[in-house]
Amino acid sequence: MEIHLRIIGALLVILAFVHVIFPKYFNWAKETAAMSLINRQMMYVHTLFIALTVFLMGLLCVTSATEMVTTPLGRKIALGLGIFWIIRLFIQLFGYSSKLWKGKGFETIVHVAFTLFWIYMGIVFMVVANG
Repeated sequence: MEIHLRIIGALLVILAFVHVIFPKYFNWAKETAAMSLINRQMMYVHTLFIALTVFLMGLLCVTSATEMVTTPLGRKIALGLGIFWIIRLFIQLFGYSSKLWKGKGFETIVHVAFTLFWIYMGIVFMVVANG
């Protein structure tokens, strides 16, 4: 399972850095212009902290895979991460409208890829958690 944790870790680090392009890619300058200053800044700050959290999860998996698999604390951390990513999977499936991706090539590929990634992480973390 350690190799799976390291793969997940590397992918999470990459995902964290992808967050850097969100404001430009999603045209936040224009899209958020009508928002109050606090709401606009919350978008940016929360995105930063999501990216930081994802980065730190990835770093943990890359640097501490052995400890996650072999220690009680590591398995408890894996349980928490498994729960987190399983909830994220449900949000992916039921929180976003299918109008955002259905019939759109690139968006469908991204939707399916992330759905598979969330499933993969959920399974790996839960297997690790159960020793």
